[in-house]
Amino acid sequence: MRIVFLGPPGAGKGTQAEIISKKKKIPHISSGNLLREAVDAGTETGIKAKYYIEKGLLVPDQIVVDIIKDRIVKNDFKAGFILDGFPRTLSQAKVLDETLKKLGNGLDIVFYFSVSKESVVLRLSGRRMCVNCGANYHIKYVPSSRDGICDKCGGKLNQRADDKSETILERLKVYHEQTEDLIEYYKRNGILKEIAGDISNIEMITKNILDSIDLAEKRLNRARSGLN
Repeated sequence: MRIVFLGPPGAGKGTQAEIISKKKKIPHISSGNLLREAVDAGTETGIKAKYYIEKGLLVPDQIVVDIIKDRIVKNDFKAGFILDGFPRTLSQAKVLDETLKKLGNGLDIVFYFSVSKESVVLRLSGRRMCVNCGANYHIKYVPSSRDGICDKCGGKLNQRADDKSETILERLKVYHEQTEDLIEYYKRNGILKEIAGDISNIEMITKNILDSIDLAEKRLNRARSGLN
């Protein structure tokens, strides 16, 4: 299965992508993680991306596309994948479709996580990350035992620059401006499935996603059987 998870920052798509990846044994890749790895490594691409990330702006298509294209052609992605946070624009979606077509594949299902602005701000502004080991916390949902201190290694917990409230609002504004056409594109292709991201029950969201994937797999298997 070739799956895309779409949604604004803080919609929960990264959490669900990790869960579904383990349950369905489908490799998962986050465009955000790839970009942050490039930033931390100080690569040429990372330096270019850093400027946009810290200002809450979308990283230009060409930078993101080059990273994703290099990744999805590797052997562990040939049988399927979960793309988290990519594509974010219509132009990126078309490049992805072209790349998959050359490989003889196409997307099977696209999940769009619909979530309110209030929920996004609460989720993102409360996130904290350990500067030493990278462990993640949330001041409301997953707090550390000692305020500002990592339970795992004792390191200091910091808030990412792009998780500050004013930056989050700018990220949301830019996201919605540039993804409206993308959502319509996948609707027209008949592969878009909307997920209510405001639901606080993670297990319920996971079940809804798995049910949709199971139905899509059955349709694909029937289609393949009809061709044989």
